[in-house]
Amino acid sequence: MASNLLKRTVGDVLLETLEGADGDVFVVNPGESLGELVSVMGDVDSSTVRLLAAERTLKDTMDDFIVASNAADLVEDDRLEIRSHEGDSNTLLVTGDSVVAVVEAGDHVAGLVTDDEAFIEAAYEAYEEHWEAAEPFALRTPAISRVRETLNEGLGPDAVEDFDSMLASMETARGDGEGLDEVTVSLLVAAKNRELLYDISKWGEDVGIASKATFSRTKTKLEDLGLIDTEKVPIDVGRPRLRLMLGDDRLRDADAPELASVAQSLLAGAS
Repeated sequence: MASNLLKRTVGDVLLETLEGADGDVFVVNPGESLGELVSVMGDVDSSTVRLLAAERTLKDTMDDFIVASNAADLVEDDRLEIRSHEGDSNTLLVTGDSVVAVVEAGDHVAGLVTDDEAFIEAAYEAYEEHWEAAEPFALRTPAISRVRETLNEGLGPDAVEDFDSMLASMETARGDGEGLDEVTVSLLVAAKNRELLYDISKWGEDVGIASKATFSRTKTKLEDLGLIDTEKVPIDVGRPRLRLMLGDDRLRDADAPELASVAQSLLAGAS
C-alpha cells in the first residue's frame, strides 16, 4: 500500500487497510473509532488485529453491549486480541508492509501511508515490544453468537428475531442506567413474547449478561414506569412465577424494529 487514502470515514480507512494487509495488524489508539473497527472487522475476513488502546477508552467503548458482544465474537474467532496501552496520541495502523497514520479533517479522513521499508520494520518491531509489555484486556460481555444461540435454545427463534431487530435499530446499548441497555432489551423482548421473568433472567445470568437480581430490579423499574405488566402463573411447588407482558399500547402496537425507539421515548418522557 503505497498511496495515501482519502475516505469519508475512519471505518473506510480501516477497512481498506485490513483488506490489503498480509499478516497481523497493529491498530494503535483508535480512540472514538474503536466501534468502527469492530464493525468493519465483521465485514472483512482480515488477518488478526492486535489492538492497543488506553484502558479508559477500552472500558468506555466496551460498555456498549453492541460493540462489546461483537468484539467478543472476534476474540473467540482468534481475529482480535486486545491489550491496554497508554502513551500514543495518534491513530496508527501498522502492518508488515506499511504504516498508516489516520488524520480526520472535517468531512474527510486521510490515511497517510509510508512504505519506507526501514521505517516500517522499525515501527513494527517497536509495537511488537509494546505489545509484549502491555496488559491483556478482558471482555466481560458474552459473544453475540453465543447470546443468539442460547436465547434460541431458551426462548425460541421469535425471541432471537426480536432481539436482533431491536439491537439493529439502536446506535448503542449502554449499561449506564439511562435508556436501553442489554437487560432492558432482553426484558422487552421477553414481554413481547409473553415469557416468564424466571426464564429470561436465568438465561441472562447463565449467558453472562447480568445477574438475576439485576434483571429483577430492571423489571421493577420498567413496571413502575408502565412499560411492562406482569401476571402470576401458578406452579406445582413454590411461589407463582411472573409472566411478562408489554404494558403500554404504544409498545404493543410497535413491531420489533420500532420497539426500541418507542420504549426510549416512553423512558425519556417518564424521567
